[in-house]
Amino acid sequence: MSSSVSSIHRRQAYTKNAYTYYPVAIIGAGESGIAMGCRMKEKLGFDQFRIFERQSGIGGTWWINRYPGVACDIPALFYSFSFAPKRDWTTLHPAGPEIQQYLVDVCSKYQIIDKIQLNTDIRQIRWLEDAEEWEITLSHLVSGTGDLSKRDRDEKVASEGPESVYIKTEVIRAKIVVSCLGALVEPQVWPESIPGIDTFAGDLIHTARWDESIDLQGKNVVVIGSGCSAAQVVPKLSEELVGTSSVTQLMRSPPWVIPNELSPEGMVKWEKYSPILMRRIPGLAHVLRNALFFHLESAWFRMFQNNAFARWQRHSIERQYLSNMRHKVPSRYHEILTPNYAMGCKRRVLEGEWFRSLNRPNVELTTLSLTSVQSRSVTLGPGRHYPPSSQTESKIPHDEVKQIPADVIVLANGYQTVLHYMHSLRVIGRENRALQDVWDERGGPQAYLGTAMDGFPNFFMIYGPNTTTGQSSVIYASENMINYSLNFIGPILDGRVSSYEVSELAERKWTSDVQRTLRGTVFGIGGCNSWYKTEEGWNSTTYPYSQIDFFFRCTFPVWQHWTPRYTTKGLRIRRLKRALLTMILGALVWMKTTERGIRAWTGFASFVMKATLSVVEASLLCVRSYLT
Repeated sequence: MSSSVSSIHRRQAYTKNAYTYYPVAIIGAGESGIAMGCRMKEKLGFDQFRIFERQSGIGGTWWINRYPGVACDIPALFYSFSFAPKRDWTTLHPAGPEIQQYLVDVCSKYQIIDKIQLNTDIRQIRWLEDAEEWEITLSHLVSGTGDLSKRDRDEKVASEGPESVYIKTEVIRAKIVVSCLGALVEPQVWPESIPGIDTFAGDLIHTARWDESIDLQGKNVVVIGSGCSAAQVVPKLSEELVGTSSVTQLMRSPPWVIPNELSPEGMVKWEKYSPILMRRIPGLAHVLRNALFFHLESAWFRMFQNNAFARWQRHSIERQYLSNMRHKVPSRYHEILTPNYAMGCKRRVLEGEWFRSLNRPNVELTTLSLTSVQSRSVTLGPGRHYPPSSQTESKIPHDEVKQIPADVIVLANGYQTVLHYMHSLRVIGRENRALQDVWDERGGPQAYLGTAMDGFPNFFMIYGPNTTTGQSSVIYASENMINYSLNFIGPILDGRVSSYEVSELAERKWTSDVQRTLRGTVFGIGGCNSWYKTEEGWNSTTYPYSQIDFFFRCTFPVWQHWTPRYTTKGLRIRRLKRALLTMILGALVWMKTTERGIRAWTGFASFVMKATLSVVEASLLCVRSYLT
């Protein structure tokens, strides 16, 4: 590999304009960033990269999400890297700390911990056309401040000064930038339409920024939300061991809830025997992982499409889900826990302990509207979110007004996702065009295979727009995108290509196909409002096909969709390959079309056969002499 391109070094070291050059800069030390680093070492044999992480620890969403009950909602055997399998998970759906430790262990195994730079916020990257490199502006943060949301960091700067968050600013360069920014980063803020939060004397926390110092003993807790985080945190907060006085959950609309795979007794047996079986039966973990993949993948064909088979299957599964719900929760909740939209339109929620917790005397679930906040209480009603007020036959109160005591308010209302893929990172490509501006002009966030944008050469996104799966593991999708990107990163690092860029025609056609296809799936016709899409209907989140489809697209690139800019070395190799191919094809044509060529071909084949037999005979003689 060319040392000037493929090694970390200091440039203009004796001037005030000195900067560090990195062949590859990876943004984010979550699952995707870790996997990219590991795969570069394993597949390319390359370790001259740097992983920049704003937070103060490794693991991305699994580092920052520490709320009680946080866990994986995909079976862990499939929620792990194919190149670093783990067979001794403590349970089917392990808790957040176990997953975060797994990610740290992977970094240790592949020796990339020293490649990760924490407490570093990438503010802007700018493409330098003449140098064909990215100029990266980053800020070194006071340890721990990167764990704060952007809103909280800005408030800290306003009240305590910039030095309370930022240590210094640095400018570096990189040949290649890989964005591994996760989608679940910035938590949603308090709804501006609900007055009184400034008078609240209790604690206000978001599940994505949990404050472990808050004492919940004897407290009245109000949880806002009914998604995955809420379904995990409510059971934990209402446990007798925690000692809360009451837990009131406010729900705008019900999710479709996936029944637990195993009964409590079955889960105990799984936790007891599965680690033993995984260790003693070679290949069992691999077989189960593949079985999980195909089981989860079948959901795409059974639920998410809009053909007759999928509609029949979807209705059948919906009946199973509703039957499970009605069997496990009090009857007063049956109506408000019956969704009025198609399953899969929103992200489904794993049951876990949520349904069981709704039977506890200190738990209340309601769809009454939150109308105001007081010092130590919240006001619910008049009005309800669900069922809609237009359903006059509903038995759920509509005009009722309740005053609920509140010492702690927990926001479990999700993240800023749909239009914030790059969050606060500013990406400026060719012709000084900002990526966010290009997206705004074209309708919304988009990328070819969720990975690349025209006008932004040598810039790759892992887990970019339209790569979220509604049925499978995000780690599997990320690995596919990483393997795809390495097809283009490799030639750049070995000096054959100076830049790769996807064509505008390919990107626009891909985006058009994606949006058109999504409108015909359950994401488009399911009849719900979700964080997958905007109010205008632009879906920048979900993938419109199966993960098998995505695997093949990533495994076999359409090279015509990419424009390489070859180096002198690359052009020489390209010309040499073409010359050799021309010579071989010419020789074959000559041999096949002339009598002399036929004789030459026959003689050549005879020579090869005789030489092969001679080698085999000599090898047998060597073996015989060794044995005797």
